[in-house]
Amino acid sequence: MPQANGDFPKPGELLRQIHDPEDLKGLTPEQLPVLAKEIREYLVASVSRTGGHLGPNLGVVELTIALHRVFDSPEDALVFDTGHQAYVHKLLTGRQDFSKLRQKDGLSGYPSRAESSHDIVENSHASTALSWAYGIASAQRLDKNQNHVVAVIGDGALTGGMAWEALNNIATGDAQKLVIVVNDNGRSYAPTIGGLSNHLNMLRTDPRYEKTLSHVKQALMSAGRPGEAAYETLRSFKRGLKDFLAPQVMFEDLGLKYLGPIDGHNLEQLELTLKQARDFEAPVIVHVRTEKGRGFTPAEQDAADRFHAVGAIHPETGLPVAPSRFGWTSVFAEEMLTLARKNKRLVGVTAAMMAPVGLGPMAKEFPKRVFDVGIAEAHAATMCAGLAFGGYHPVFAVYATFLNRAFDQVLMDIALHQAPVTIVLDRAGATGDDGASHNGMWDLAMLRMIPGIKLAVPRDATTLRKALQKATSDDEGLTVIRYPKGAVPEDYSVIERGSDDVNSSFSLISFAHEDVKSEEDRAQNARIALVALGPLVKVAREAAMQLSEEGNVVEVIDPEWIYPIASDLVAYLGNFDHVITLEDGLLEGGYGSALRDSLSTNLDQKSMPSLSNLGIGSRFWQQQSRDDLWQASNLTVEKVIELVRQGLKS
Repeated sequence: MPQANGDFPKPGELLRQIHDPEDLKGLTPEQLPVLAKEIREYLVASVSRTGGHLGPNLGVVELTIALHRVFDSPEDALVFDTGHQAYVHKLLTGRQDFSKLRQKDGLSGYPSRAESSHDIVENSHASTALSWAYGIASAQRLDKNQNHVVAVIGDGALTGGMAWEALNNIATGDAQKLVIVVNDNGRSYAPTIGGLSNHLNMLRTDPRYEKTLSHVKQALMSAGRPGEAAYETLRSFKRGLKDFLAPQVMFEDLGLKYLGPIDGHNLEQLELTLKQARDFEAPVIVHVRTEKGRGFTPAEQDAADRFHAVGAIHPETGLPVAPSRFGWTSVFAEEMLTLARKNKRLVGVTAAMMAPVGLGPMAKEFPKRVFDVGIAEAHAATMCAGLAFGGYHPVFAVYATFLNRAFDQVLMDIALHQAPVTIVLDRAGATGDDGASHNGMWDLAMLRMIPGIKLAVPRDATTLRKALQKATSDDEGLTVIRYPKGAVPEDYSVIERGSDDVNSSFSLISFAHEDVKSEEDRAQNARIALVALGPLVKVAREAAMQLSEEGNVVEVIDPEWIYPIASDLVAYLGNFDHVITLEDGLLEGGYGSALRDSLSTNLDQKSMPSLSNLGIGSRFWQQQSRDDLWQASNLTVEKVIELVRQGLKS
């Protein structure tokens, strides 16, 4: 593990003594609140510098301490759903250098098997933990393993259909030593019931209670109709009492034992309840109520998301260290609202990401025309097909990495039915900091196979607005727009070619240099074409400018609408000796591969240029900056220049 920077915040005195979860078990009850305070102080001080998921971790401090005091990780498997709330878990399992959190050679922002045997699931996509836990618990039962499996899932992740599919199996399966902790950090809480609730929990998990209930049921049910009526009366009374004491009895209706709700910041109550769940020989739901952002006033007062994820901030005020530049999401949000005002049939759809994907402004002005379906991307896609059938044009705004979860629905419900749906992919391409599961690099290769798809990759604010206007006015099937994370570059000067039709439109990108020939001469004499998508137009321009200083003539081309491959672009590229493609997406099976196929099919051998493709390598990239990831994938000015020089020599 890398050493902490000299001026980076240090963990508190008590926290520094925790090298392993076993160290927690030797602490006195009086020391535990001190430890919780030190953890919160370190999280605020460190994450304020690096950025990361602050609010969720401030909310699970006591819960994580209690989990590690009651269970024996890693023998007992702790599975965190999504994983963004695992910072406290890292601190308690010997990882207390956060100086490079979410950076190259530093700690991941999510659980990581490479870091610790205490980490089980690396994927940061939500609603998966219960399936993982059920699988692990089932394997342990087959091996007669007596260890426990604990899944920690947020109330938000329970909106995902996959979680309920798992619950359905857990309720009827044979996995026994399985504890499900529902971390409910919603803000509208009913009062905790305290001692009476604890007493009821102990009663309902006592094996004698279950045996007695079973005997009573058998006796009454064998007594004919009067006995059945008596049993139903007893059962109704029991359920009514539970309804009063524990509102979430729907879990017990599934056949799962339910404990709670309990105060997620009361260590004594947490430990008592978790021990009850641990000792019960069947799957148990433990409902814990926590406060997201607890202990950090700016987070507690943040109405939007309680500092769910932050960049570098001032630890005293919570204000950004440097204001962020106007981003791609903001451009989309503005244009979407403008179009919604003009088109009453335009609607927005989001999967629990209203603010992050930019649909907040539209929802505020047109609340009935924006649908938040929760963490349910597959449902969202098919719902869009239904909205389209009903005469509306839905825009499904989603992080690119999360569209992977809805591919079947995009293919079979939207595309097959030629539904006029627009999917807007935010954070497309290399995102870097959040690691392997958040890079949105799969879409260009994944979506390429869909018949009839029209996909745009804007390079700046103007082309994003134009693409959204065209997509939302298209009533003939699936349109997709993708753009990266971060700030929008200044608009590029271009020489327009073709028309607005996706089969004809592409742009020649101009760049100013005193040695560059006129645009007309460049178009006639260029031997090398750099075909760059979206954010990589900048890399291509810089390479072309340097090459022009050496007297080379290089053309920079932006296809804008990359699928279908524009027939006019294919014909135009027949004028070049060498073509180099640059894409912020998967190299294998991506746009460059599709262009190669189209050129070989539509050009004769004499017109066929040689082709080199640059893109992101097919692997799971760990946390690092986007620039680092591009560097590792040869998406650099230097690599482009090297390939051009090789082409000029051939």
